[in-house]
Amino acid sequence: MAGRSQRFFDAGYTVPKYMLDLNGRSVFANAVGSFEAEFRRRPFLFITAGDNDGFVRHEAERLGIEDSRVVGLDGPTAGQAETVERGLGGHDGPLTIFNIDTFRPGFTFPGGLFDDADGWLEVFRGSGANWSYVKPASGPEPWAIETAEKKPISDLCCTGLYHFARAADFRAALSAEREAPPGSRALCRPALQPPHPRRPPDRLARDRPFRGGLLRHACRIRGA
Repeated sequence: MAGRSQRFFDAGYTVPKYMLDLNGRSVFANAVGSFEAEFRRRPFLFITAGDNDGFVRHEAERLGIEDSRVVGLDGPTAGQAETVERGLGGHDGPLTIFNIDTFRPGFTFPGGLFDDADGWLEVFRGSGANWSYVKPASGPEPWAIETAEKKPISDLCCTGLYHFARAADFRAALSAEREAPPGSRALCRPALQPPHPRRPPDRLARDRPFRGGLLRHACRIRGA
């Protein structure tokens, strides 16, 4: 929510995209409502730009989120990952990142084998040049072995949901990504880029470096 919504303003809209009405609810309410099952179980952090904190607090209260915090940034960022970094503060527990313009009705955390992973991202089957893609390892387990921005390396497209078991891994990954940036935008997807694109990481390996951080295991893929 710290983006400029420039395309919408250029098209004549007068408020950011997440404040627009969609069938009687804001885009914000539709997107965040995807996580209704977690409203009483997990804390929510909303990172905004400009003077829209009041709107976000009001919508979060209307949705019934018990533990929410709003952080306003005083300037633009290089992209999603930097926005998270600047708004995160000292949090070092689990971290789940999601876009404010994507809807996932009825979302639940997967559990099971995903509890052993240091990170996972969610995908759907699709095609086209406007998605981020994930290449899976061969075999029965859903390992992610490569990710690519707007480059179809498989038919698995990211939904925009990324989970890190520890926020420290996210910070370390972003720091390393900046040393060899893939482009001008700091995205969360490259921070989940696993090591050794041509072979799956060892599930039981400890402190194995993946691109931009140390993960106890590796990144898994979850179907939406």
